[in-house]
Amino acid sequence: MSLNTMKKIAAAACLTGATALFGTASAHVVLEYQVAPAGASYKAAFKVGHGCGASPTRQVVVDIPAGMRGARPMPKPGWTVEVQRDKLAQPYTSHGRSITEDVVRITWTAKTPDDMLQSAHYDEFVLVAQAPEQAGTVYWPVRQVCTEGRNDWTEVPKAGQQLSDLKSPAAALEILPTGGAAAHNH
Repeated sequence: MSLNTMKKIAAAACLTGATALFGTASAHVVLEYQVAPAGASYKAAFKVGHGCGASPTRQVVVDIPAGMRGARPMPKPGWTVEVQRDKLAQPYTSHGRSITEDVVRITWTAKTPDDMLQSAHYDEFVLVAQAPEQAGTVYWPVRQVCTEGRNDWTEVPKAGQQLSDLKSPAAALEILPTGGAAAHNH
């Protein structure tokens, strides 16, 4: 990774930290780290800062954006994990194998009412995946299902629209170009 790419990642991380510190991003489900180098392994930690009003969160559903490959969830004590796979329109090769299907959705569901995320508490739901090779922004639609109600964080900005203009924005990840030949990371 080039020094210029590392500087961009560091600057974006500082901006992300400042945004979280001042609370503008805390009302939505957002990613802890909102930038990643193209083609690199990426740890997506979805920060859930509240329920649906006073109602606790019983389920978190994350749709994997096109181009993100090989998503694997981190198990959570007290929660079951369901991984949904689907056929790929465009298969790819990984470690000498042809990959014809991949993960398209990961769902965490609380096992009991005591395991649910209470509205007054904070938690994270984590997965890893390989970022796309192309720079740009990918959006992660997240559905937060509560005992009463739900929050669908699924809106994607249209051309000329800012993410901050949306009422229920999807979590955004900026994929930064690599400084040269992309390294294969795990």
